[in-house]
Amino acid sequence: MAKEKKTLRLLIIEESQNDAEQLVNVFRNSGHATRAHRTISAEALEEELQSQTWDLLLASESSDEITADQALDIVNTLHKDIPVLLMLPEPSSQQITEALQKGYRDVIPYDEDKRLVLVANRELSQLEERRKRRQLEVSLKETEKRCQLLLDSSVDAIAYIHDGMHIYANRAYVELFGYEDADDLAGMPIIDMVAPENQAEIKKLLKEFHGEDTGERKLTCSGQRQDDSQFQADMEFSPASYDGEPCEQVVIRVDTGNPELEERLKEISTQDLVTGLFNRDYFSQQLDSAIEKAVGGKQNSSVFYISLDNFSEIRDKAGISGTDLVLTDVGSLLKENVPSPNVLARYGDDVFLALVANDQLDKLKAVAEKICAEVAEHMSDISGVTIQTSCSVGIAIVNETTSSADGIMGRAQKAANRAQAAGGNRFHLHNPKDDIAAQANKGDIGAMIQQALDNNSFKLLFQPIISLRGDSHEHYEVLLRLIDADGKEISPKEFMSVAHETGQSTKIDRWAILQSIKLLAGHRANGHDTRLFIHLSGDSIMDPTLPPWLSVALKAARLPSDAIIFEISEKDATTHLKQAKVLTTAINELHCRVALGHFGGSLNPFNNLKHLDVAFVKLDGSFSEDIDNSDTLENMKNMISSLQSQGKLTIVPMVENASMLSILWQAGVNYIQGYYLQGPAEQMDYDFSNDM
Repeated sequence: MAKEKKTLRLLIIEESQNDAEQLVNVFRNSGHATRAHRTISAEALEEELQSQTWDLLLASESSDEITADQALDIVNTLHKDIPVLLMLPEPSSQQITEALQKGYRDVIPYDEDKRLVLVANRELSQLEERRKRRQLEVSLKETEKRCQLLLDSSVDAIAYIHDGMHIYANRAYVELFGYEDADDLAGMPIIDMVAPENQAEIKKLLKEFHGEDTGERKLTCSGQRQDDSQFQADMEFSPASYDGEPCEQVVIRVDTGNPELEERLKEISTQDLVTGLFNRDYFSQQLDSAIEKAVGGKQNSSVFYISLDNFSEIRDKAGISGTDLVLTDVGSLLKENVPSPNVLARYGDDVFLALVANDQLDKLKAVAEKICAEVAEHMSDISGVTIQTSCSVGIAIVNETTSSADGIMGRAQKAANRAQAAGGNRFHLHNPKDDIAAQANKGDIGAMIQQALDNNSFKLLFQPIISLRGDSHEHYEVLLRLIDADGKEISPKEFMSVAHETGQSTKIDRWAILQSIKLLAGHRANGHDTRLFIHLSGDSIMDPTLPPWLSVALKAARLPSDAIIFEISEKDATTHLKQAKVLTTAINELHCRVALGHFGGSLNPFNNLKHLDVAFVKLDGSFSEDIDNSDTLENMKNMISSLQSQGKLTIVPMVENASMLSILWQAGVNYIQGYYLQGPAEQMDYDFSNDM
């Protein structure tokens, strides 16, 4: 029988519908049964990723609505196991290396269809292996759990022996020998479990397991209980493994003559005694099965973590028996809203869990809203006392990347905690961003950066740059701050190195650019002739997609291009001089201007100016700090004179006192900046009309 071809579920980010269709045809012509979808916005991509499972994502940089990097971030944020391939016109080796560092599976040049198919086949094969591995891991856990359950519930007495010592004994075995707990048998020799006259036989049998013949062995003997009473036992020894270690399994079958005991051992209770709902053990079994289905691509589901908001008050008011009656009432309400075949269980004192065979967000939200409303409206009458409560509901989706019951339960609980922290009587759907928020609250800089990017919560400050030569334009430097969980500002010196390591620096730059031009557009609309200096990191200098992105952003803002000055540091320019030259040329072609900051710190600072077309040069702050030194002052004056002879406008930062003003005026400096004039502020409100 021929193997059924699996349909390739393909997502494409491509501005051109025709180009997207051509990509689909490439796969179809290569023999892939392909179901494709083209998306051109971040919102649409997130919706598609959450609504169904995809096998491959092709991301083109030509889309205006969403960049390939944004698409990759969304895939990673949602924890989706989808290979992302980057499509570029003529990628350089450096672009390929950077893309791989970011997490792209590969970079494919346009029109190289054969390579695209080969790479896609490789990634699809590896994806299939990962999915199979997750399925096997889940199946293994399920098998181990079921085996353990069978052992624990077996009416046969079963134990595992290693080097003649007990390492495991089930309940029937423990009770058979008259002990209270399996821990009482841990490390006890098995020869102590038989009558003295049979101990030589069992020693001989155990020695045989160390030889070549390790088949099953049987021994009929007298077992000896803890109270020294004896019984007739048929023991079966066979090779086995426990927790991955080789050992011997011992099965003892004995007629106890107690049908009630045997019936009790056979029974596996699934009910919670108070509410009549399923208990936590049964729920755990069903959750494991649901995870297995989701990992196998058969069916996603959802876990509802339902926690009562005022349980301690109920217990104080109603007492233990009254509290049980309230829990029974709540359980009945929940049962009406979570009907079979969904699984509803009581998991703890004040916690109920529901396993819902659905992952559609609108339906899940509707169920959660109804649960919250009905629990809040219900009144329990306990011996004439009216008890009311409410609940907080956390929801987590079980999908193809879920391999741990503990993990999904933890996410649902965190979501419920967020709902309760927000006042209770509400629900919260777990979002991977919640985990980022938790890490951010613990001081993880990378998580704080991601949270700030997701929530637009970076802070922009503006420090005026004042002309000493009569320039009527208003200039501000844009300064970025990251805010920690305590509201404290963190400067770029403290977080940009982390951003570089985590690949977030270009995203930060673009966020700052978009927010700055948005604020600038509003400020200029009020009649201000304002220009902004915006910093670019070293990673942005090396980003070839920045200039075309800037062009689109500036056109959208309808700002005059000369209203923006992009500032790069001398250190970054020196390190990436070739890329800096390309970037500054591109920025000037957009009719924006470039500033070179921290100038004078390198051994040969003027070398960069031979290659970079910059309009402004900002001296390094060390010159201002050491201006009282005659050598430093002379060096600064010569530097300013040389810069101005090349047509560069000079800026001196860190002006901290009035005595510096006359010195800088005499030195011919064009602009000054510092706390003496005004420190960084949240508003662009400096009065440039004041004479100094």
